[in-house]
Amino acid sequence: MRVLLVDDHRELADTLAVGLRREGLAVDVAYDGSAALERGAVNRYEVVVLDRDLPGLPGDAVCQALIAREDPARVLMLTAAATVEDRVDGLSRGADDYLPKPFAFAELVARIRALARRSQPALPPLLTHGELGLDPGRRVVLRAGRRLDLSPKEFAVLELLLAARGRVVSAEELLERAWDEAADPLTNTVKVTVSRLRRKLGDPPLIVTVAQAGYRI
Repeated sequence: MRVLLVDDHRELADTLAVGLRREGLAVDVAYDGSAALERGAVNRYEVVVLDRDLPGLPGDAVCQALIAREDPARVLMLTAAATVEDRVDGLSRGADDYLPKPFAFAELVARIRALARRSQPALPPLLTHGELGLDPGRRVVLRAGRRLDLSPKEFAVLELLLAARGRVVSAEELLERAWDEAADPLTNTVKVTVSRLRRKLGDPPLIVTVAQAGYRI
């Protein structure tokens, strides 16, 4: 899942980004509305976490611009204003969800995941393939009853491959959706991650490499 986090409070934005990455999300950060729209024009995001109270180009204007260009990303609006009227006004401007500050980090993660599920075709709560099962909500992977210890990136890649339901997923798509803009597209980071994931999944092998196309399960 790739997320754009937009907040002019740099320390808060950077801290949240670190926490979300630890939850296995790919997170890009923008500190103003103009930068947010620029990133949204070149990257595909499932969710945009948007501070409503941005200086210059406010969050409402960013949200409306995303809607106007039919951006598929879901918008989670953040604001220090917590009255019912503020929430209603924010939702009426096109936000998909609204979270007042201060908030619990666990709730932020849960709301992002809920919005991401709405941004794509519905998937079952448990992704399975034979004896392999992945629970996105609990962040648990089991094979033949054995729990696997996966890194956040390994988990993200496996989730994308299982969600594809047999479709070949290119290395470019994996890089775009499981990594953030800090990833170097010229490195073999996807290949290395898939190789580690194969070893952890064990035998018989589950991930198939399709020459010049990508990977599938």
